[in-house]
Amino acid sequence: MLTINVAVLLAVIIVLRLRRRTEARSRNDEKLTVAIVLVFGVLVAPTPFGQWVLGLVGELVTGVNDPGR
Repeated sequence: MLTINVAVLLAVIIVLRLRRRTEARSRNDEKLTVAIVLVFGVLVAPTPFGQWVLGLVGELVTGVNDPGR
């Protein structure tokens, strides 16, 4: 039996959609891409990888806000 992780499938779809030229996208196409990315973020956030990304972004934001530290 083959199982596919929904987050991995959405990641592949996002990569394929973002490879297209910007001029070829309609407004509805861009809205669909944003919705797919939001769903992907919700699916990945509770995973260990999502927590690692959150920590990394938090450290980067802290570094930008407090450059003297």
